[in-house]
Amino acid sequence: MTKRAVILAGGRGTRLRPYTVVLPKPLMPIGDYPILEVVIRQLAHDGFDHITMAVNHQAELIRAFFGDGSKWNLRIDYSLEEKPLGTIGPLRLIPDLPSHFLVMNGDVLTDIDFGEFHRTHSDANRLFTISSYEREQHVDFGVLVSGEDGMLRDFKEKPTSTFEVSMGVYMVSREILPLIPIGQPYGFDNLMHDLLRANRPVQVSRFGGYWLDIGRPDDYMKAIDEFQSMRQRFRLD
Repeated sequence: MTKRAVILAGGRGTRLRPYTVVLPKPLMPIGDYPILEVVIRQLAHDGFDHITMAVNHQAELIRAFFGDGSKWNLRIDYSLEEKPLGTIGPLRLIPDLPSHFLVMNGDVLTDIDFGEFHRTHSDANRLFTISSYEREQHVDFGVLVSGEDGMLRDFKEKPTSTFEVSMGVYMVSREILPLIPIGQPYGFDNLMHDLLRANRPVQVSRFGGYWLDIGRPDDYMKAIDEFQSMRQRFRLD
């Protein structure tokens, strides 16, 4: 079965400035490769044969680097946004999407098996599947809990909370495309609210492996430190 992926690679990388002043975020280096090449190599390894890159900011640099994908024995084409359309809006510009396809951010470093994620969703004929991750969020302040009377009720010194977060990796059914407005910004958050209001099923698949969002400066530094020792986990050797 043909495996299709759409990679969202049109962001401006504002959280990574000043690094992204010269390079678009998907071309930021991790070890020997730009992060987006790591993703491409993983998708090729996991059986994907057609990738569409949704591009906007510095699109010409991304296109010049990746070309038609023949270097990785797959097909790469490009969908150009004339204006930023958010995370889900670009899907309406791609006319030939199959019944089920992968959508992911171009700045994700993970060892998830993309092929298995695709198979599980497609075999069950799901509408939308989110790959999620348990992420600890540390607060570098003493947190006060006070009442309406202004009296202290509790104090927590630099607490850590755990949240289930989206990894920026999704499996999508073509059935959701009519929900996306044409030519208007429409994000993942908009789609989730619309599906919840319509009582449409959204599957959440918890992932227990490795995941970093390298659009965050702290995660980017961590990825650089850990990449070489984890190359085999990323299916690069």
